[in-house]
Amino acid sequence: MLNNLEEDKLKLKEILNKVVEESLVFFGELDSLPAAKINDTLNYDTHLPIEGTGTIHVLERFLSIHAKQLSGSAGPRYLGFVTGGATPASIAGDWLVSVFDQNVTSIEDSAAGLLELETISMLRELFKLPSSFSGTFVSGATMANFVGLAQARQWAAHKHGIDISQQGMYHLPPVKVISGAPHSSIYKALSMLGMGRKNLHLIPCLPDREAVDIEKLRNFLEENKHTPCIVVANAGTVNTVDYDDLETIGQLQQDYSFWLHIDAAFGGFAACSEQFQHLVKGMESADSITIDAHKWLNVPYDSAMQFTKHQNLQVEVFQNNAAYLGNAIEHPEFVHLTPENSRRFRALPVWFTLHAYGRLGCKQIVERNVEMAQAFTKKITQSSHFKLLAPTRLNVVCFTVVHKDEGVASFEEIKQFLDKLTEDGRVFMTPTIYHGTPAIRAAFSNWRTSAADVNIIWEALCNVYNRI
Repeated sequence: MLNNLEEDKLKLKEILNKVVEESLVFFGELDSLPAAKINDTLNYDTHLPIEGTGTIHVLERFLSIHAKQLSGSAGPRYLGFVTGGATPASIAGDWLVSVFDQNVTSIEDSAAGLLELETISMLRELFKLPSSFSGTFVSGATMANFVGLAQARQWAAHKHGIDISQQGMYHLPPVKVISGAPHSSIYKALSMLGMGRKNLHLIPCLPDREAVDIEKLRNFLEENKHTPCIVVANAGTVNTVDYDDLETIGQLQQDYSFWLHIDAAFGGFAACSEQFQHLVKGMESADSITIDAHKWLNVPYDSAMQFTKHQNLQVEVFQNNAAYLGNAIEHPEFVHLTPENSRRFRALPVWFTLHAYGRLGCKQIVERNVEMAQAFTKKITQSSHFKLLAPTRLNVVCFTVVHKDEGVASFEEIKQFLDKLTEDGRVFMTPTIYHGTPAIRAAFSNWRTSAADVNIIWEALCNVYNRI
């Protein structure tokens, strides 16, 4: 009697055809699926089977029980966080990642590594970065920020005559990290790097902005002129997609010694559009850059890129010391460039996307999402139920709920409103606080979102408002 593995091998075509069939059902229903699901209880069978039942039976079990509890986050009205969908080209590439199952640690045993280098080169061109930047794929913006700040820490330590990768941090003075409105992943990266969340110095932002006050930044650098600092600049904040003056910050490097890390997780895609590329002017002055692919490029999770001008420092930090992995200094393979030794073939879905849609396709996604955000903003400004809290610069609308007595909602009331909106099923949004005011973020990041979706979103918001 055949065991399950051998039987599945013989049924591979049937299995894959069934997956394709169910995938088409999912995409056909995507527009009508609830944008998010609230699962109050976990009703799972946690017992490990002794023999197993084979893939066809497992697929049927998944579809009948668990698939029904998954959200429509890949759809056009999931506006939480900054979540892209997955384009057809990226799905094709992502499926093939699993089929070919390449461990992209080097360029020596397959073409996968060379394809990653080719993809990074195309991305450099997309973001208008000079060839002085090298790049590698990582799992997301958090890991890209970690890789960039790890290099920055190594740079700062060298200024003190210390090689952290060899000697550790025990004799290193606290490294000053400064930013105006850092993303939460910056704090997380500092914690993982042993630099500490509390050692991030917040520089005041401009009035009613999330962009750092350049003069106050200059004053801080002047006061710490003889101390190596790390400046974390924003190219698109999560609440209002605000941008630091990257060009002017870059020019400050002529007078002060600091590492410039730019968090451009989704805001870097402004470079795709002539209409918005002025926002990232000066990004090329960075020492390291974070950009996500699973946000505005609309490829499947997980996928992001880190770019650097200092690959030598990157190798110092992440070099793998196994003798059989070659010379990391002269020929740094991917295994020497990121925390991962084993690496998924993340470049392939991006390669498919860039070749399938080109620069104009990326531009179209960005400009269309911005157009939808502006259409939604117009509805907000014309309503007495909601209040816009900041200008809509790109694809994120920051607003709040207004009571019938004209007072704004509390944070708890915002959460209750959003819970009811999630229960409605037509749209999903996330809460935030903007300059002390409890608020809601609507992030338009999905290639599918249309004007018809904006009307559905607005109808859902008004229906929920009228029920509270």
